[in-house]
Order: sequence, then C-alpha cells, then structure tokens
Amino acid sequence: MVAALVQAQPQGGANQPEFIRTGQQLMRAGKLEEALTLYRTEIEKSPQSVPAQNGAGTALDLMGRTTDARVHFARAIEIAATPQAKTAARRAMAMSYAFDSDCSNTWKYLEQVFDYWVGIGDFYQQDEMRNEAARVCIEVGTYDQAEKLYRRGTELGIKEPNIRPDRVSLWKFRLEHALARLAARRGQKAEAAQHVAAAKKILVSDPEMAKAQTIYFPYLSGYVALYTGNYATALTDLAKANQNDAFIQCLIGMAHEKSGDKAKAAEYFRKAAGVVGHDPPAAYARWYTRNRLF
Repeated sequence: MVAALVQAQPQGGANQPEFIRTGQQLMRAGKLEEALTLYRTEIEKSPQSVPAQNGAGTALDLMGRTTDARVHFARAIEIAATPQAKTAARRAMAMSYAFDSDCSNTWKYLEQVFDYWVGIGDFYQQDEMRNEAARVCIEVGTYDQAEKLYRRGTELGIKEPNIRPDRVSLWKFRLEHALARLAARRGQKAEAAQHVAAAKKILVSDPEMAKAQTIYFPYLSGYVALYTGNYATALTDLAKANQNDAFIQCLIGMAHEKSGDKAKAAEYFRKAAGVVGHDPPAAYARWYTRNRLF
C-alpha cells in the first residue's frame, strides 16, 4: 500500500546515467525489446554496471521472460559494491519471482532485504518488506503465510522508537486491511465485514494518517465485495480507488467478468497488462493477464 523505498533502478534525478533515463522512457512507451537491447549494450561496455543488469532484468520480467531476468538480477547481486546496492538487487530478484506469483521465493529474497533493514534499525522498512511478500502470497492462495507476514510486520513496525501516533494508526489500519482481504478470500464474509469496519474506524479516528491512506479504503471495500460475491458493490467501490493502479484494474476487470460483461473486463485487463512497474501490483497484473485472451 505504501511504496517501498528500495527500488531495482533509480527512479529519477539528475545523477542517473543517461541510458537508465532512456531505458525507462522506452519501457513506459511499451518498447521493451528496445529497452532490453539498450541495457545489454551497456552491459557489454560495462559488465560491472549494476543499473544495467537490473534494467535488463526488469525489461525481461515485463516481457514474461522471468528465468532470463533472474540471470541479470543474480549478476547484479554478485557485483553490487555496497550493502544498499545488494539490497536493491535482492529486492529486484524477489519481484522477479513475484512475476511468477511464487510466494516462497519472493519471501526468500525479501527476507534478505528485511535483514538489511533489521541491521540498520529501520522498523518502517522491516514492515514494508513483510507486507510486500504478503501481497504476493495472498493472491496465490497462500493465506496462512500471508497472515503470518502481515501480523509480524505490524508487530515490528509498531516497535519503532519514538513512533508517531499516526504511524501507529497506519500499521493498525494496514493490518485490518489485510485481515479483511484474507477473510474475504477464505470465504469468511462476516469476519471480513468486521475487519472492514475496524479499518474504517481507525481511518476516521486519525485524520493525519488518513490524508495518505483514504484512497486505500475503496480498494479494501471493493476487494472484499468482489471476493464475497457482491460484484455491483465491488464496481462502485473500486471506481473510487486509484484508477492508474494495475492491481485495481485487474480487480475491476474481474468484477466486470463476474457480472457477465466480458468486453468491459477485457478493456481493464488490457490496461493492466500494459503496466511497466517492478513491484507487487505490476507483478500480479502481468502474471494474471499473461495467458488471458482479449
């Protein structure tokens, strides 16, 4: 729900190599083959370039060539010169497994990222890494593992020294959000509704926290409605969520599909299939739409 701070590639700034900026522009334009060629050309010139290795891996993941992608991420992990660079490469490897909806291997690498944040005492990022893994696990039906990750992440996040009240509210809101989705996926409609109500109560009680988190409530209510069979409510609520989020686009497509509108469903699945991120929403959208017919 809150973007992790460790990224596979630099995400902007004047200090970026020119080939990274160009490659990202190509990927945003859907020119994945051209981006891959650019990154591989850079690797030929500079074999020790971690950004080029990560860039090539990201392009390959988006192309569905995840096994090839991991060769580049493994190389990036090997040659990274700093703990921060190794951590970024390991997160990229974890996301590559997420593109195959592989809960176990996603957590295998995110746990190493988690250990880095433990080592420097960053409680916020410790929670983030567990939540990232849990988002992958819940969508492939590994509910017990997802719940374990969510609960432990919240426990750790709240241990942050001198934690602000709105941060405490954030972790509590996110846990209720997760437990509601888990209950919906397990077919526990009444329990899901209880967690949705609890999440709403926390949101209303902390206006400071709500400034950034309100947008995630219709995602929650729409998700629960979808997985408990109320497709009309799901469509109404999800229409209030972030329409540029590929994961939300998948959910909307599913709701239309369940409602019998295959044309509208295909429209949203096509949108989701074009995502160019390297995070859990993008990984899920690429995986979910990979073998669908439009």
